[in-house]
Amino acid sequence: MMESEETLQQRLEKNRQWLYDLQAKYGLGHMDVLRQSMVLDELINQYNRVYYAKLKKPIA
Repeated sequence: MMESEETLQQRLEKNRQWLYDLQAKYGLGHMDVLRQSMVLDELINQYNRVYYAKLKKPIA
């Protein structure tokens, strides 16, 4: 089951903040920062799939 757009937005914000926190603590090249960046990328991709699937649905 796909997550709702709202739930994905909440997860995106939480994971974006976690990325900022990790970057502030370790710097951009640290493995934890890179790993969290990949997690955030996947969440953004999921959000885009949900958002664009909703746009393609007919309104009738």
